Amino acid sequence: MMIKETFTLANGVDVPKIGLGTWLIEGNDAENAVKEAVKIGYRHIDTAQDYGNEGEVAAGIKASGVSRDEIFVTTKLAARYKDYAGAAEAIDESLEKMGLDHIDLMIIHSPQPWDHFGSSDRFFEGNREAWRALEDAHKAGKIRAIGLSNFAAQDIDNILSSCTVKPVVNQILAHVSNTPWDLIQYSQDKGLLVEAYSPVGHGELFKNEQIAEMAKQYGVSIPQLCIRYDLQLGLLPLPKTANPDHMKNNADVDFVIADKDMETLKNMAPIEDYGEASAFPVFQ
Repeated sequence: MMIKETFTLANGVDVPKIGLGTWLIEGNDAENAVKEAVKIGYRHIDTAQDYGNEGEVAAGIKASGVSRDEIFVTTKLAARYKDYAGAAEAIDESLEKMGLDHIDLMIIHSPQPWDHFGSSDRFFEGNREAWRALEDAHKAGKIRAIGLSNFAAQDIDNILSSCTVKPVVNQILAHVSNTPWDLIQYSQDKGLLVEAYSPVGHGELFKNEQIAEMAKQYGVSIPQLCIRYDLQLGLLPLPKTANPDHMKNNADVDFVIADKDMETLKNMAPIEDYGEASAFPVFQ
């Protein structure tokens, strides 16, 4: 199964090719979702400080009965931390909250704090300081790999210009009808694995009749088609669900989309409105 396969990051660390996203899954639901996902076979769990569920995610991992070393845990440094001291303290808080002796991957959630998102200020100096805190935690053995999320080319260059440990991941919004080709290529050229959150476009792709018809032709669900699309682009999808049946379905993607159908999917008109999720298209 695809969830058993791995990508190898630029620093040699292996990461399972499909992860469970946990955005907007809270409390006992988060713990149970992680426990069920691990039971199904997931070995890659994605959380964040801003999700407010790090402790519950860790509790689900512990309750699963599977060895910690078999599970790849990602969390994200909250976007508001743009200074060394604040970032260093937040890293330690994540470790304490999760009760872990190390985190497999930790990434800066956004180059801009959420209340400044979309502003002209790219917070270059603040991101370099936050990155320095991640580097020191990495060198201390607290984190196995460090990376970025929602970083544009100029933000990536800012980190690369001064880092002593290179980022290995850029986690971005990437799905059928919204595939940022230039940023994907730029990230990959810089040695970053691109992770794709919201592979079903915050649920909006369920409304696309062309996608529904193609999924029917392959005998798969819409999420399966969309997850497979990201995988065939060399991306690591992070489908989010608390439903065990959906988890199983999302992981069952051992089929191949034909080249002509991939071209159709690549050239679909972009989503212009994410409905209720429109305020959060890049916050995950």
